[in-house]
Amino acid sequence: MNAPVWRLLLDDAGDGAWNMAVDRVIQLEHATGHAPATVRLYRWTRPTVTLGRFQNRSDVDLAACEHYGVDVVRRFTGGRGVLHDDEVTYSIVAGVADGIPRGVAASYRHLATALLATYKALGVDAELTSRPRGRIGSSACYLHATHADLSAGSAKLSGSAQVWHAGTVLQHGSFTRTRDIAREAEIFGLDKGDAGRLSRTTATLADLLGEPPSLGRIRDAAVKGFALGLDVLLEPGVLGRVETRTAAKLLDVIEAQGD
Repeated sequence: MNAPVWRLLLDDAGDGAWNMAVDRVIQLEHATGHAPATVRLYRWTRPTVTLGRFQNRSDVDLAACEHYGVDVVRRFTGGRGVLHDDEVTYSIVAGVADGIPRGVAASYRHLATALLATYKALGVDAELTSRPRGRIGSSACYLHATHADLSAGSAKLSGSAQVWHAGTVLQHGSFTRTRDIAREAEIFGLDKGDAGRLSRTTATLADLLGEPPSLGRIRDAAVKGFALGLDVLLEPGVLGRVETRTAAKLLDVIEAQGD
């Protein structure tokens, strides 16, 4: 039996609002049958904090963001704040008709196969986080571990966020090369204790491999890992005209949500 064909988008760096708009529009178009299941790999034109859908903007230090040249936007997915910088970000849009199981927990486990295969291709032995942990009051995603996260040993390696719409899921997350702990702690207003925990309980690809892999190597590993883990054929494509126009219309909405 032939593997199903999904679209692969290998995008250039974009600003925060545009990246979030594109992910959401692909989901909306897929839900109406006008776009195929899609894996998208992209980067950011400048460091960007994405806030969870219901998170307060006051959860980040806006003065620190301005000082460091960090953009702040709101995601359509839930969860806590994430600082995107030295990484390759992914999004997956697919539905029940594409074999994605219904329900947040089941779909996370299913899609985690792609992430685990990607890390394996990079030479990292990752696993699903065994149990939730973290301080509820913290605004920073990386101070929490959930069943949606991957770990390397006892250290959190990556997290993912989801939103469902009409039987179609959008999930996105990142493969982090390096992290500036001091800057991240300042942006999220962490005290010394939480900043120390962020350093001790998280890991980047550079930490685990001894040096940061190139962005191209990460992207190639993701293409291989997603195809293998999800048992699909990834066919390079482009964003459609309707998707592009609709994403442009969403920009104002996303920028207003960030205020």
